[in-house]
Amino acid sequence: MSTKKVRSLSRVYDAVLRTHLRRHRQMAFVSGPRQVGKTTTCRAQSAAYLSWDDDSDRRLILMGPTAVARHLGLEVLREQPLVCCFDELHKNPRWKGFLKGLFDTWGERGRFIVTGSSRLDLYRRGGDSLMGRYLLYRMHPLSVGELVRHTAPKRLVERPRRLVERSWAALLEHGGYPEPFLKRDRGFSHQWRRLRSAQLLREDIRELTRIHELAQLEHMGLLLAERSATSLVLSNLATDVQVSVDTARRWVEALASLHFGFLVRPYFRNVAKALRKEPKWYLRDWSGCVDPGARAETLVACHLLKAVEVWQDLGLGDFELRYLRDKQKREVDFLVVRDRKPWFLVEVKQGDASLSPSLAYFQRETGAAHAFQVVVDLAYVDADCFSRHEPVAVPARTFLSQLP
Repeated sequence: MSTKKVRSLSRVYDAVLRTHLRRHRQMAFVSGPRQVGKTTTCRAQSAAYLSWDDDSDRRLILMGPTAVARHLGLEVLREQPLVCCFDELHKNPRWKGFLKGLFDTWGERGRFIVTGSSRLDLYRRGGDSLMGRYLLYRMHPLSVGELVRHTAPKRLVERPRRLVERSWAALLEHGGYPEPFLKRDRGFSHQWRRLRSAQLLREDIRELTRIHELAQLEHMGLLLAERSATSLVLSNLATDVQVSVDTARRWVEALASLHFGFLVRPYFRNVAKALRKEPKWYLRDWSGCVDPGARAETLVACHLLKAVEVWQDLGLGDFELRYLRDKQKREVDFLVVRDRKPWFLVEVKQGDASLSPSLAYFQRETGAAHAFQVVVDLAYVDADCFSRHEPVAVPARTFLSQLP
């Protein structure tokens, strides 16, 4: 990837980290998928950078917090705390103890950003001795909202803004990961997706889990790549891969933890009932979807997941992404729940602007304030989707521009 191109691409996370460093003393943990731009973004906000994957940096880190503090010059009086980024530190078996010692002793003289792949988010949960010492920010690929504005969100939804046509087309075809989006070369994007999937399904799985049946797991990954935006029936998937249902469940959870894809569960007020029903599966990279309908739904699913997690990470409320389906097989693709109350419904269509009757039905049943039929092929309209409370067909590029 061209360094010049990557650095010229402003990210919303630049603003998020600047705000964090200005307002908070806690460490900033930045997790997210491989090649989403974590290292580039975090290094841009740091005066010093240490990577566990670098031999000399690793030797220094193993000497302990005091040696690192001396190397960084934290003993020297400064006008502002020194900002240091630690990359892939979770690969150190004692990374939590190291950070706890560094923060407790030098937290007033330094500001620390810790970045890593999905494993950082996974490993921090086990016996979390760092509680209260960090804030977590989950980084996502580029979205329409991020491309039209680069400021940290101060409100839940923004006024719509037009994304230039060539960027919208590139986002649809090449996805939101910075390298293929900037390159905009069909052959390169195909190779990039293939190599990234291979790395996730072989190397990362081997490092993160005790799964040894890598050939079968890779086969499952290929099947799931073809089934984005569909209900995940574990018994059928287990049969296709020739493993038990429990094994299929564990493998899907492992792939989700590595950001290969994610699950959206049905909405029920009874949480136990929701867990028993089939979830829907979505790829984290919509550009890998061949079917136009699946690509459209996955595009919107990824944007909604990003919005929900950004709002949550910035402390703007408690949010969930769900879907709706009843016994009469009425269904709406997505429901965003805000502070445990249904907020808005989203039904995704490629080109059909005639309203689905399920939108009005489920809006009455849930009491959601908004009900949108998001249509990918509709031209941008400079109007606020969230000013409407009755079911309405809206252009995808208008609706998505109002999200983070």
